[in-house]
Amino acid sequence: MVLPRLQIILVIGLCVAVAVVDAFAPPIAATRHQTTTAHNMMPADVLQNTIMNLDHLNNSILTMDQAAAETLAGPFFGLSLFPYLAFLYFLDLPQNETPKGVTVGFATCLLFVFLTIPAAVGAKVWYGVSLADSDWLHGSAESLLTVTNLVTVIAFRQALSFKELEADGVGASMPESMVSYRPMINLVVALTALAGVSAFVPGFMGAEVHTPYLNGFMDIPFQLSAKHPEPENALTVACWIIHISSLVEFLVAMGFCWRWADVSNNPKWRGLTWGLLPLHSSGITAFTYHFFFNSISA
Repeated sequence: MVLPRLQIILVIGLCVAVAVVDAFAPPIAATRHQTTTAHNMMPADVLQNTIMNLDHLNNSILTMDQAAAETLAGPFFGLSLFPYLAFLYFLDLPQNETPKGVTVGFATCLLFVFLTIPAAVGAKVWYGVSLADSDWLHGSAESLLTVTNLVTVIAFRQALSFKELEADGVGASMPESMVSYRPMINLVVALTALAGVSAFVPGFMGAEVHTPYLNGFMDIPFQLSAKHPEPENALTVACWIIHISSLVEFLVAMGFCWRWADVSNNPKWRGLTWGLLPLHSSGITAFTYHFFFNSISA
């Protein structure tokens, strides 16, 4: 079963995340010693104290600068790794009938995360900016997330097509990606190599901080954009396409996950679909952040 154990993991992860926020948000830490202990409070006092803490947390988020945000990102990244590894373990259990290629797709997210780290370090060391402000590094790193979602969609699509044809009584050969990791691993390696080229070529050619991703491929001509100039850290068209495709692919993968609940007669997959919704929301948050030129205040 996917859902019951996954729920426990998510709840534990949420509790740990709340503890981290409590430890790193200065306004809450500063007020902790000013409040009375919980066992001496009346219910109304507990509610009032909770509201005050949430208000302090909201204010700290709204006034957070980039350095503070990056400081928080490290602990959250480390904590998120363990629940995701547990998710991959339970996902691949035989009773869940997960196509092997789908497991590869979700596991490729770890590749995206780990390869994004050197890109972020490079942006900070070489240029003194965050990864989002260096278009060629940003686009190359983000393309790995597109690879992750694309592989998941392809594997799900192959498995769904076979199951639906089988249900209709139409003879069809089972795709290898349903029972073997190899086809999707090969696809991941090939697409990752292409993404690597988009990073290594500009790097060897002496790319600067705002060198456009894919050398400005498909960018709006300067004559048309000069009337409405954007900041230097604005995303290029190719980089926007990478972001939008990632969001669309993830939505498609969520839809396929929902349909897999029907063809596999395992309704727990619908619960996993709902569990993927916060991940999609995080993508929309990043999209909004880039739309406002990576401004924390936005």
